[in-house]
Amino acid sequence: MDNSFARTMWRVLEPLHAITYFSPECVAANKAVGLRGFWMGYFATRSAPFGAAGPNLVEATFYNFHPAMIRRAIPDAWTFATPEAVLETRRTAAASVLRSITPDIETVAATTLPTLHAAIESAAAPGRALFAANRDLPTPADPVEALWQAATTLREHRGDGHVACLLAEGIDGCEAHVLFAAHSGTPADWWQANRGWTESDWAAAQSRLRSRDLISDTGLTDAGRDLRAHIESRTDALAMTAYESVPAIADALAVLTPAAKAVARSGAVPYPNPMGADPA
Repeated sequence: MDNSFARTMWRVLEPLHAITYFSPECVAANKAVGLRGFWMGYFATRSAPFGAAGPNLVEATFYNFHPAMIRRAIPDAWTFATPEAVLETRRTAAASVLRSITPDIETVAATTLPTLHAAIESAAAPGRALFAANRDLPTPADPVEALWQAATTLREHRGDGHVACLLAEGIDGCEAHVLFAAHSGTPADWWQANRGWTESDWAAAQSRLRSRDLISDTGLTDAGRDLRAHIESRTDALAMTAYESVPAIADALAVLTPAAKAVARSGAVPYPNPMGADPA
C-alpha cells in the first residue's frame, strides 16, 4: 500500500465519524443532555475526551476556529453537562444513527473492529493530543458504539498530523481555510460562518498568503498549489503510520466502504461540508 491508502481510509471513516456533528438525532441528543446550541454541542462533544477542557486547549488542538467562537462555548459547556455525560451521549446517539442508516452495521462492526483496534494500537501517540485522548477512552461494550469510537480515534489521528503539517509550514488556522477556498472555489463567507473568522481576519490572512506568493486574485499560485500538495502528501504519510503494519486493513476498508456510502446517501452528513470531505 502506498500513502494514498490513508486518504482513501479517511474518506470512508469521516462520514461514519461526522454523523455526531450533523445528524439531527445527534444534535437533539446533545441538547437533551444540556448543551446549548449546535456549536456548544460540537466543541463539547469533540473535546470531551480531554475532560473539562479549557478554551486554550481546544483552540490549540482544533486549530482552525477563531478563538472567540470557541470561548462562546467553552468552558460554559461544562456547567450544563459533564464530560462523562457528553461522552456517553455522543457514542450512543451516533450508534443509533448508524443502526438506522445501515441495517448490517453490527456485522460490519464485528468484522472490522479487531483490525481497526490493531491500527489504533500500532499508531504512535506523541504529538497527537486528540488521538491520544480518544484512544485512552474505554472501549464501549456495544459493538456499534465501539465502531464509531474507533472511526473517531483514527480520524483524530489523521487530523492531529494535518495540524502538525500546517504548523510546520507556517500556515495558521484562518490561512488554511483561505488556501482551501482558493483551491476549491468555495466562497469565503461560507468558511467564515463555519469557523468564526471575520472579514478583516480573512483579508489579513489573504494578505499574508499573497506576501508569500501562495495566492493571487485568481486563486492559488503555482507555489500555493505546490504547498497544498506537499501538506496533503505529508498528512497522508503521517496518517499511514497507523495502517502500514496492519495486514488486514485493506479488507476492513472494503467492508466499511458500503456503510460510509450509505451515510453519504442518507444526507446525515451534508456535502459540501467544512471538513473538506467528499461523499465516500
